[in-house]
Amino acid sequence: MNFRFISDFIPAGDQLEAINSLINGVKQGSPYQTLLGVTGSGKTFTIANVISQINYPTLILSHNKTLAAQLFKEFKDFFPNNAVEYFVSYYDFYQPEAYLPVSDTYIEKDFEINAEINRMRISATSALLSGRQDVIIVSSVSCLYGMGNPKNYKKNIIFIERGMLMSQMCFLKKLVSSMYSRNQINFTHGCFRVSGDTIDIFPVYENVPIRIIFYGNEIEEIYTFDFFSGRILNVLERYNIYPAGLFTSNKSHANTVIKQIKTDLHERVCFFNKSGKFHEADRLYKRVKFDIEMIKQLGYCHGIENYSRYFDGRKSGERPFCLIDFFPEKFLIIIDESHVTIPQIRAMYGGDRSRKMNLVEYGFRLPAAVDNRPLTFDEFESITPQKIFISATPSEYELHMCKGMVVEQIVRPTGLLDPIIEVRPTLYQIDDLMKEIKKRIDRDERTLVITLTKSMAEELSSYFLNIDIQAAYVHSDVNTFERVEIINKFRQGIFDVLIGVNLLREGLDLPEVSLVIILDADKEGFLRSYRSLTQIVGRVARNINGKAIFYADNITNSMYKTINDTNNRREKQIFYNKKFGIVPKQIKKKVATPLREINKSNNDNSIINDLFDVEIIFNNTQTVTYNFLKKTINKIRKMIFFSSKKLEFLEAAHYRDQLIKLENLMKNRFPNTK
Repeated sequence: MNFRFISDFIPAGDQLEAINSLINGVKQGSPYQTLLGVTGSGKTFTIANVISQINYPTLILSHNKTLAAQLFKEFKDFFPNNAVEYFVSYYDFYQPEAYLPVSDTYIEKDFEINAEINRMRISATSALLSGRQDVIIVSSVSCLYGMGNPKNYKKNIIFIERGMLMSQMCFLKKLVSSMYSRNQINFTHGCFRVSGDTIDIFPVYENVPIRIIFYGNEIEEIYTFDFFSGRILNVLERYNIYPAGLFTSNKSHANTVIKQIKTDLHERVCFFNKSGKFHEADRLYKRVKFDIEMIKQLGYCHGIENYSRYFDGRKSGERPFCLIDFFPEKFLIIIDESHVTIPQIRAMYGGDRSRKMNLVEYGFRLPAAVDNRPLTFDEFESITPQKIFISATPSEYELHMCKGMVVEQIVRPTGLLDPIIEVRPTLYQIDDLMKEIKKRIDRDERTLVITLTKSMAEELSSYFLNIDIQAAYVHSDVNTFERVEIINKFRQGIFDVLIGVNLLREGLDLPEVSLVIILDADKEGFLRSYRSLTQIVGRVARNINGKAIFYADNITNSMYKTINDTNNRREKQIFYNKKFGIVPKQIKKKVATPLREINKSNNDNSIINDLFDVEIIFNNTQTVTYNFLKKTINKIRKMIFFSSKKLEFLEAAHYRDQLIKLENLMKNRFPNTK
């Protein structure tokens, strides 16, 4: 399929020139290009136009999950009929395995996986392997961490079609090899159940299960069905069942892997014994032997990623496979906010290696564990063909690599100006800050407050709540879905103030924000550098009343440069507006669908893991219809049942409370109905 770009807007300002320049650069084979676009100039719109006309599968790299989620929703809106996927780290909490020699402390690996994000990751890889051309993957830099061999993944794809001859037992063995588990009671993503000649499978990457009916050794029927009612949704002629996990192997290959692990274990134990490290030798021998037995019996073990080199068939030191290996030969890579993303890619390898080397040297892991790692920067550059950097403040690296291929987009089609910047003293700054916030609340506008530390953000949020100002904070300890939902509620006006440290800088599209406040603006450093200050100020460039306040007792070089450049851009935009008779218009943008919902089927019956905001109904009690209210009540009842099956009793209690409210509303609103 080709990309089908859908938008109510046409290129304006200098967008058309930027689009044509970038397309020509890609067609001419330029390995590096930079789109230097100011905040609010429509860089995402420009890139969407480029993707639709180039028609290459595209990887969009972002430096954090929050921005990746926003980009995912925007591209989903631009390309509703194409495969737009989301690929970020699936850990809500992650404590890596580590050893601290100074205190002789071993820290065991601990983590909490977000099942929904894991499902979206597998959906992304499945889309790439399906052979589709119209695939856009929006990802954080986690896509550069080690993954399974795509060849092994392809081998475990199960192709079925009506009339195919295959024994039921053979099919079940293939499902198990593809990491699906049998569960007759709790039938959920990644599981299958068997009833006579009927096998139900719930693919990890789909919203509805599929049913396969055998007649002897022949596949007689294939169809998708509703999870709760069992109603047939779509009859299929053929279907590809993709593996339920990204690390796959088979039993015959596992035997070869075990032999290689045993050989390396023997060599390493001998090395420790010769070096007089008998304790390390004994520790390593016991740990690896236990892992080998687990792999023999179950096909996996805890920490199996440390043996990924053996399963992938790689040599020592050879780079691991990653998401990029799942792309076809010709694809496009977009690096958003490149001035932050590129340094992040550079730093990933060093930090991971230093931690792993301690584990290897003290007998906790085999040397092969070091090869389960992110890509080095050189490896990243060597396997990515054509790159487009996007930034309002590109670094020296981007400008050097592009060798003049820099496309500027500095005029906003909306005519909006860069915000006015004021510098105010820190004395009584909280009192002054409160006055400014209340002005914005009276105008139904929002305020961003940028602090230097997480604790300061949390304390300031508590202070605001105590004086009846609705505030919230976001930082790296807040999980992915919650961050996105907080930002959506902020835009809706449920919160008037949003407080953050570093996550509220690059790329976030918040047109309701008319004031950004930067505390400790004169504390020169990474968080208050020229690029950081410029990006923060850019958050209010989408509002006609945009204003930034720096609370500082001195004007640093970074502050001076930010103020000077912002004033220069204001003058250019004012000249452009006068020349073409443009009157600045406030941007109005609908609040995006929550991330949990965005990748789900539009089918009303597909409600697994769904969330319902009952407050919306209560805000429209006079206009809500009987049928809609009854339908919502039925959905909530199903959610109570589903949550109880997952043993999520707190979640079930939450839905129960919603059900009671809805039933009372039904009695009051429609008293004569049953």
